[in-house]
Amino acid sequence: MNSTRKMNRKAAGLFLLLAGITVIGLAGSEWYSKPVQSKKTLNIAAEAAILLDAQTGKVIYEKNANAALPPASMSKMMTELVVLDRVNDGLLKWSDKIKTSRYAADAPGAQIGFGAGESWTVRELFEATTVHSANDAAIALAEHIAGSEKKFVQMMNERGKEIGLSDKAVFGNATGLSMTDLVAFPEASASRETELTAKDTAKLAYYLISKYPEVLEVTARDSVKLTSSDARLQTTNMMLSGKPFAYPGNDGLKTGYTERAGYCFTGTAKVDGKRLITVVMGAGTADARFEETQKLLHYGFQTSKFDSWKIDMSAKIGLIAAAAR
Repeated sequence: MNSTRKMNRKAAGLFLLLAGITVIGLAGSEWYSKPVQSKKTLNIAAEAAILLDAQTGKVIYEKNANAALPPASMSKMMTELVVLDRVNDGLLKWSDKIKTSRYAADAPGAQIGFGAGESWTVRELFEATTVHSANDAAIALAEHIAGSEKKFVQMMNERGKEIGLSDKAVFGNATGLSMTDLVAFPEASASRETELTAKDTAKLAYYLISKYPEVLEVTARDSVKLTSSDARLQTTNMMLSGKPFAYPGNDGLKTGYTERAGYCFTGTAKVDGKRLITVVMGAGTADARFEETQKLLHYGFQTSKFDSWKIDMSAKIGLIAAAAR
C-alpha cells in the first residue's frame, strides 16, 4: 500500500511539473496571448472564403466555398501554371523574347506599360504578371504560347480539368478581366466570364505551389526590376514583410479586383514549418481582403498550435501513467 502511495505521489508531482512547464511555455507564446477563435466567431466579411492546410490539402474553414464567383486576377495563377508547365517541359525558355501585340499593349488595368512591337523576355513578363498582376504581360505570354488568347484559354481550361477543378471552374481569358473590359479588342477572348469557386481557387494555389514551389521565390518579392526598362514594378500583395498588413511567413500569392468581382486575395504563409493557403473573394475594400486573410491565418495557426499542444500533452500524460504503474 505504502509503495502504491509513493508511486502515486511521484506521478502527481511529475504531472504538476510538466503542467507547469507547459503553462509557462504557452503563456510566453504569441498565439496564447490572443483568444483562440472558434469557427462560429470567425465572421469573415466576404462573399466566400476558405482556409487550407498546404501540406495535406485539408479544409480547415470555409464559407460559401462552392459558389462560382468572378476571381478577377487570381485566375492568373492558371496563366502562371501553364507558363511554368511549358518551361518545365522544355517548350519555353526564360530567356526567349516575346514581341508584344497591339491588344496586349492596350489592355486595361495593371500594366508594365509597353508599346506594341516591343520585345520582352519570358521571365520579365512572367514576373510582371505574378508580382504586379500586369495584364499586358499576361496577354503577351498567352499569345506567344498559344498563338492567340482564345487558344490559350482552351489550354487553361484543359489544365483545370487535369488538376481536378470542379465543373464550375471556367477560365474566360488570360487575365481575369471582365468581358466588358475586353469587348473592344477583336483579338481578345471575350465570349465568357471567368468564374471559380473559393475551393477551386485554393486547389489551384495548392497545386501551383506544390508542383512549382519556386514560384514563391517570385511572389515573395515586394517588387521586380525589369531589365528592358528602368521601371520597378511594385507588388500588389500588402501582406508581405514591410507592407501595411504584413503577416509573419507570408510569401504570396495573388490579388484580384474588378468591379464585378470585388476585392479578392489568395494568400499563403508558413510559420514553424506549417503552411496555410487562404482565399477571400468579394471583400468590400482593398484593405478588407487582407484584414479577412489575417483572421483566417491567425485562426489556422492557432488551431495548428493548439492541436500540437494537445498531442504533446497526450504524450506527457502517457509518461505520467507509465510512471504511476
